[in-house]
Amino acid sequence: MDQTTLVPRIPESRVLIIMTGGTICMKRGPNGFVPARGFLEACLAPRPSFNDGSNPGLIEVVSQRVSRNALRSLRTPLSQYDRHIRYAVLEFDTLLDSSSIDAKGWTEIAQAISFNYTLFDAFVVLHGTDSLAYTCSALSFMLQNLGKPVILTGSQAPMLELQNDATDNLLGSLIIAGHFMIPEVCLFFNYKLFRGNRTTKISANEFAAFASPNFPPLATITSLKTQVSWELISRPTCIEPFSIQTNLDTAHVACLRIFPGIKPEMVEAVLNVAGLRGLVLETFGAGNAPGGSDSAMTGVFAKAVRRGIVIINVTQCMTGSVSPLYESATFLGRTGVVSGHDLTSEAALTKLSYLLALNRLSIDDVTNRMATSLRGELTEYSPTEFQHPRVPLASAQNSLNRLNHVIAQGDIRQVRDIVSVEGDRLLNEVDSSGNTPLVCIS
Repeated sequence: MDQTTLVPRIPESRVLIIMTGGTICMKRGPNGFVPARGFLEACLAPRPSFNDGSNPGLIEVVSQRVSRNALRSLRTPLSQYDRHIRYAVLEFDTLLDSSSIDAKGWTEIAQAISFNYTLFDAFVVLHGTDSLAYTCSALSFMLQNLGKPVILTGSQAPMLELQNDATDNLLGSLIIAGHFMIPEVCLFFNYKLFRGNRTTKISANEFAAFASPNFPPLATITSLKTQVSWELISRPTCIEPFSIQTNLDTAHVACLRIFPGIKPEMVEAVLNVAGLRGLVLETFGAGNAPGGSDSAMTGVFAKAVRRGIVIINVTQCMTGSVSPLYESATFLGRTGVVSGHDLTSEAALTKLSYLLALNRLSIDDVTNRMATSLRGELTEYSPTEFQHPRVPLASAQNSLNRLNHVIAQGDIRQVRDIVSVEGDRLLNEVDSSGNTPLVCIS
């Protein structure tokens, strides 16, 4: 018997690296850094952490719907999980500038994943950092019924530079993609794996360039191991085939940041842009904007909503959520402006573009889904509901019971929410014991 047959086969994962461009692949040129092709040969093959020297040969990759190519593959050394990762690099014909990316570029990435979905166990997308959070959010909606890891990463310094973050970012992405079944679109940066549609760029030069302000990391790499928070991982809830939704409607949405002294005429000019279908409104604090029930600003928003423009209210703050704590936010909600809860601006814009591209949806469908979590992009708050075992509770009684419950819990935010929606009339209601709530909110 051939002795080679006695050697146990070490398992390996197949990961496709999709190179779209960005700082990670750049090299020095006469006038500064420029994108460079041949990333596998120049950056990965010479590094022992990316190449165990086994020369595993060619691997089949689909570059177009009917175009199959054999690309050189490399294999990582054996990991602490007793597994190799075999990978190839698919470079786009034209490397994308992340500051110029649009729905066409997102479609190209989604199609590359779709064409190779059955050939690989996971995907790592290399991308510039300027719009990385937007691309993560867009892909999270475009990749429907995703059942495999898709991890996006990049770097603040090119991999060919002596001091860089590219090596650790790419190796960390490969390790997680090749070892852990996390079927989400994620962003890996500075040893942390985030849910992609929860991220935002927080630094132009620090290696810790990204954060997920309202949702904890899905995984963290330390010197000892990779710690995955499995309870946070989102998985498909139905058995449906993987598919992609392309051509997000980014050409008919806009983002407007409210500032002190902004005039209604300025807002109206944006809302009157020809063909505009949706607006992400970045407001103060918990969702506040200038105006009142009869103000000119409120009237501008109300008229736009009546014309069928979907307006999403998100906070300018890094952390926190839009909530009807104050009168100004309540007035916005009454005009038909949709609460974006704790959506990032990136997630709100791409989600709105995704839903508006689904022609089968009505305006009401779009507004309802914007306030509902589709891919874990926002935190849904479910108020406590009370029900008598035999007799249905009246609406006022149910609201009063909820108010009593949150008062007992000391949850001032929920108290404010309930009172702002129900009004002072609720304070005059009595519960089944004849008690009335006495609330002092400063």
